[in-house]
Amino acid sequence: MITGFPCAGETTRALQLRDYFIYKIAAAQLARIARLKIHLITIDNACSEKEAQVTEYSAIKRYLSKDYIVIVDSLSSVESYRYQLYCEAKAGFTPSCVVKVHVGTPEDLCRKWNNERRERNAAGNKSYFRYEEPNDMNRWDSPLFTAPYDAIVGKRVIVRPNQVTIVKPILDKTTQEIVNLILDARKNSIVGGELKVLECSEVFIELPPSVVTLPQLQRIRRQYISLNRQHTQAKSRIRELFVNYLNQNLD
Repeated sequence: MITGFPCAGETTRALQLRDYFIYKIAAAQLARIARLKIHLITIDNACSEKEAQVTEYSAIKRYLSKDYIVIVDSLSSVESYRYQLYCEAKAGFTPSCVVKVHVGTPEDLCRKWNNERRERNAAGNKSYFRYEEPNDMNRWDSPLFTAPYDAIVGKRVIVRPNQVTIVKPILDKTTQEIVNLILDARKNSIVGGELKVLECSEVFIELPPSVVTLPQLQRIRRQYISLNRQHTQAKSRIRELFVNYLNQNLD
């Protein structure tokens, strides 16, 4: 499954993966690898979302087996649908993974590419807010691989410290922990008031009176990471700054 913002480069990455697998299979010496077939599933944007999902799901079920490598290029942006495909793969005793394309493709660049398309995706702007980012802590999103938009499949990429594609692991993990804390509070029907953060006694999360949605939290988290990916900070400092940022941006 390949997932990302609209115009993040999912189809380009899917085609590269297909060509790479074809090359590796053709060069394979083992019979069990040489007999594998590749099937790329891409759905036309002209279809309605419901029709496209039914068509794609049927195609996946038809080809999902130990003899096929199935690459799913579209409609994987919603967590519930990725979970559904994960269950389907598990039922068929076949492995699955998620290639997350959007991390190396900034949201503003995706929007720029969408606006420059000859056939502009009118629903694109809404899709940015609906996008549910994969989380490798969820079994249905694991294993999870991040593909920078300018990386080449099959070749090692040297990522220099000043590139915007870098997300420091501690920054990524710490902000996700705080997001998970808010989600746990939501599960317990906690709305409004202050939420204590472990190892951060100076500040509290100020929960709004309305329910905070997962896409809203993911959007704020991505914005914070984009602003702070080049800074080296202690974990406690990241917690404090991110909590302050959340409090400023939660409605």
